[in-house]
Amino acid sequence: MNRSLVQDYLDTLRHPAFWMYATWLDLVTKYRRSRLGMFWAFFPPILYTFGVGIFFAHLQGEEAGKFVAHLGIGYMIFRFVTVSLSEATTTYAGHANFILDGRTRLTDYILRVVAKALFYFVLAVPVMACALAISPGFQWIGLVTLLPALALVILNIAWMGAVVSVIGARLQDVYELIGSALMFSFLFTPILWTAASAPPDTLRGAIARANPLFHLVEIVRAPLLGEPIELLTYTYLAVFTVAGWLTAILIYRLYARFVPMWI
Repeated sequence: MNRSLVQDYLDTLRHPAFWMYATWLDLVTKYRRSRLGMFWAFFPPILYTFGVGIFFAHLQGEEAGKFVAHLGIGYMIFRFVTVSLSEATTTYAGHANFILDGRTRLTDYILRVVAKALFYFVLAVPVMACALAISPGFQWIGLVTLLPALALVILNIAWMGAVVSVIGARLQDVYELIGSALMFSFLFTPILWTAASAPPDTLRGAIARANPLFHLVEIVRAPLLGEPIELLTYTYLAVFTVAGWLTAILIYRLYARFVPMWI
């Protein structure tokens, strides 16, 4: 039977008990034996934002306060997207027992992955708030666009997660391929460097702007730091989101029913 991606996502959101409880259980069991507990969830964003941020600010001659916020926000958006997509490639195989037992609403497992990545993102919000507090470029008006921008990021994660999870169920090598591609894309995402250092009319700027993570990071971060958002970013994300969802709906409709056989 052909399945509807949109309908399955709506059903998953209407019945969150399974994926929310499973996410909570994952997190509890991961940290309960650790003496420092949830501190380990705070440690990476603190280390990366202030440790790496200050180091690269001095390395590039940038103002530390501004660059720390630039790097920290960029890193957290990048991490949110990449962790979601990387884990989505193996989520069906990891839940094979549930799927073979008849729980075939596959979007439950995608949202379990996304919810876990979102949890770590939310935990990093206080760190980002501290970074923005010391940034001379912080703009309060950016908070108005923050939630819509994050919703757009999640909307794109949802369709990309659906695509890579279905393909990953059929081809185990997809996990390695996606991991390598995401690692490579880090170099072309303005995290350790700024978008202004790669103008759109240059070859390096054009290559960087072909990377969707470039635009997903900029749509969230630029308003917070008082930086302009390029018209290309709006156009790119509009086309990327619509075309991506149409592609994901088609792939899910054609191949989701084969997932129990593939895993």
